[in-house]
Amino acid sequence: MSIRRMNAMALLTGLSLILFVIEMQVPPPLPLPGVKIGLANVVTVYAAYRFRPGEVLMILLARIFLAAIFAGQAAALLYSLAGGLCCLAGMLLLKHVLPLRRLWLTSIMGAVLHNAGQIAAAILILGTSSVAAYFPILALTGAIAGAFTGLIAQHILLRWPMLDRWVSETV
Repeated sequence: MSIRRMNAMALLTGLSLILFVIEMQVPPPLPLPGVKIGLANVVTVYAAYRFRPGEVLMILLARIFLAAIFAGQAAALLYSLAGGLCCLAGMLLLKHVLPLRRLWLTSIMGAVLHNAGQIAAAILILGTSSVAAYFPILALTGAIAGAFTGLIAQHILLRWPMLDRWVSETV
């Protein structure tokens, strides 16, 4: 892996952490546990379309671990890992099926898979399947947030050719 590629990945990881910290300062859109916009996911969606799967995984894992440290939420680490890995797996598969103009759909599916991963982790950790009743609420709000973050990532990829050229030179 080249130094330029590592620099690009480090910058994207830093950007995703900045977006995460900014979102922590904003009140949640709904007073429901686990419901948030997921601004840091803009970087993950962008990276899924411009980087290799292993590189996107490194960006995602670095963001999840550092965000848990920054937020002081070590207990949420397993939920974030389960959700993030499910989301990434789905997005990496869908990017081969859906064109760049439909990236927002990939993001919606990634958000719903993120929520499914979190619910699966909760079932394993808590030892009860009753938390699955919360999945429809999380899936609906996740789909809305996924559409929003996906549209932002799609806009960046389609409308900011300078950024895309810079990333293309590094990968």
